[in-house]
Amino acid sequence: MPSQADKLRALLAQDKLNVMPCCFDALSAKLIEQAGFGLTFMSGFATSASRIGQPDLGLMSYAEVLDQARNITDAIEIPLIADGDTGYGNAMNVRRTVTGFAKAGAAAVMIEDQLAPKRCGHTPGKAVVSRAEAFDRIRAAQDAKDAGADILILARTDARHDHGLSEAIDRAAKFKELGADILFVEAPKTVEEMQTICRELPGPKMANIVEGGETPELSHKELEDIGFSIAAYPLTLMASAMQAMMGTLAKLKSDEDRTSDLMNFTELRDRIGFNDYYEASAHYETSKRE
Repeated sequence: MPSQADKLRALLAQDKLNVMPCCFDALSAKLIEQAGFGLTFMSGFATSASRIGQPDLGLMSYAEVLDQARNITDAIEIPLIADGDTGYGNAMNVRRTVTGFAKAGAAAVMIEDQLAPKRCGHTPGKAVVSRAEAFDRIRAAQDAKDAGADILILARTDARHDHGLSEAIDRAAKFKELGADILFVEAPKTVEEMQTICRELPGPKMANIVEGGETPELSHKELEDIGFSIAAYPLTLMASAMQAMMGTLAKLKSDEDRTSDLMNFTELRDRIGFNDYYEASAHYETSKRE
C-alpha cells in the first residue's frame, strides 16, 4: 500500500490542478472524501475556530493541532496536509513538528516564515522572520525527512505583505533549493502576481483562495492555466456550515419549520458511518450464527 506521502506525490505528478477543500475536524474531512476530492488540508483558521472557538492567532498548541490531525487521518484515506504553523519554536521544534505529523499520518506539513505567534494570512498585523531564520526552518524540516519522516514539506512565505513580491519569490526559491516539495506564496493581490509566482518558481505551487480575501478568486481552469498544482479553499466549508447553523438557529428560536434546512436523518447516519459500523460488527455476532 502506498503511504499518504506517496499518494500526494502521485497527485502532484499529474499535470492538473488539484482542488482542495480544507477541513477542520474528522467529520468535515470525511465529507470532503465522500464528495470525491482527492486531498484535503487542515485549515489552521477553521481548526482554531472549531476546536477552541478562538481566532487563528497562534493560540492553539502543537499538541492540540497534532491531536486534531490524528483524528482526521484516522477518519479518511485521502492525503491530509497539516498546518505546522511556524514549527512551534526554534529549528529543533520544527524537526519535532515535522516528525510528529509524519507519525500522525499526514501526507505533508506546512511550515511558514511568519513571526510567532502567527496570524491568518489574510488578516492584519502579520510579519515574517529574517531570511536566515526562515531558511533554518526549512532546513530543519528537510533534516526530519532525511532522518526518516515520510512526509512532504509545504513551504509558505508571507513576505509579500511587508516586503513585496520579489522578496517572497526569492524566499520561496530558496525554500525549494533547501528541499521543500510544494511552494506557497501567500496573498498575491493580482492575477499578474499569481502568474509571476508560477512562472518564476519551480515545482508544484499552491494557491490559497479565501472568499473575500486579498487573492483574486479565479476559476479552477484559470488557476490551472496559470500553473498552480493545488487550489486550497481554507474557509469555504466552515463559512458554509456557520451560515447554515445561524439560519437554522434563528428558525428554531422563532419556532419556524426548519425541515428543508436539514440533511435527511437516514443520509446523516450513513455519512457519519453508522451503516459501515453495523456491517462490520455483524461479523462478531457469533450467537446469531450458532
